[in-house]
Amino acid sequence: MTFDRVPGVLGRIVRERAQDYADAPTDLGPARPRPRLFHAALAREGLHLIAEVKRASPSQGRIADLDPRAAALAYERGGAAAVSVLTEPRHFGGDAQALLDVTGALTIPALRKDFVVHPAMLREAAEWGARAVLLMVSVLGEAVGTYLEYAHHVGLDALVEVHDDAELDIALAAGAEIIGVNNRDLTTLHIDLRTAPRLIRRARDAGFTGLLVAESGYSAPADLEHVRGLADAVLVGSSLAASGNLERAARDLMTA
Repeated sequence: MTFDRVPGVLGRIVRERAQDYADAPTDLGPARPRPRLFHAALAREGLHLIAEVKRASPSQGRIADLDPRAAALAYERGGAAAVSVLTEPRHFGGDAQALLDVTGALTIPALRKDFVVHPAMLREAAEWGARAVLLMVSVLGEAVGTYLEYAHHVGLDALVEVHDDAELDIALAAGAEIIGVNNRDLTTLHIDLRTAPRLIRRARDAGFTGLLVAESGYSAPADLEHVRGLADAVLVGSSLAASGNLERAARDLMTA
């Protein structure tokens, strides 16, 4: 695949990651059982938190010098249903060790959050103990269906991310079981909290019966009013990471 069509900051990051994996083998190895632990963690009744171990971002720069293991354990104590761990090194301060440290300590499932551009990244996620991986329609386009099959082959659930109507149509056609709606336009970095509830309703109207996750821009309980009763989970990173007290911030955010 080539990624020249991906615009803006997202395009630059994606092309960097593609170069990182240019020589990686594509072999996924034998099929692994898929326990669907990430799916199960979000499928229970109510709105659940996927709390993110996030040290930096292109929009904010350095956020916090988090110890991934300690941060993830704090989120777990604060009631998070799952943890998302950045492994992109240049712009988000992530790495493989961060994910390994988290998965070695938690009882709740972890998502590898990165800009997946190569099958090797899925094999790595499984080997590093993740239970799910992020697949971005804005990056993979129509190939997201193939990468969904790859993820399932190595035993992972997949959070298939969209941020507009056209991407949602692709995710639905690909057979996604978990769809995340990102309020942030990754080409402009602009956040619009109306995006998630609108596309979540559209997915349900189209007959989607899987899980739906609202992503980006949430920092207070009031921000969640428009996704309660619609989404199964929210994925929150920057506001938690910068809070100074991750356990309390996670618990307070989800207080209705």
